[in-house]
Amino acid sequence: MKIFGREPALWLNSLSAILGLVVTFNVGLTEEQAGWTVAGVSAILGAIAAALTRPIAVQAFTTLVATLASAIAAFGYEVQPTTTAAINGLVLSVLMFITRGQVSPASPTAPASQHARPTAL
Repeated sequence: MKIFGREPALWLNSLSAILGLVVTFNVGLTEEQAGWTVAGVSAILGAIAAALTRPIAVQAFTTLVATLASAIAAFGYEVQPTTTAAINGLVLSVLMFITRGQVSPASPTAPASQHARPTAL
């Protein structure tokens, strides 16, 4: 399944980074609310992307790292929402670039037997 010729993971991770950027435009959120928003959006969209890609582990790792980076920046240190969003966007961008060749869209129509290797008797 592709969306506009691109994998869903690319679109969802990009959307997560864009929503993180929107938080920086002073939309009336406190630092804590902005942190929860960025971390939550990263976690939710990342989980959806993981469900739509194979192997799941690569996207799940990307999601975990991006969410943790956002959460640590937001809750572990006194940083502005802009910094939290920038860290999230940077982590997502770098990890998408590194892991791009290791994931592919899940094929929802392919029978499970196609993925199994034949066994010798």
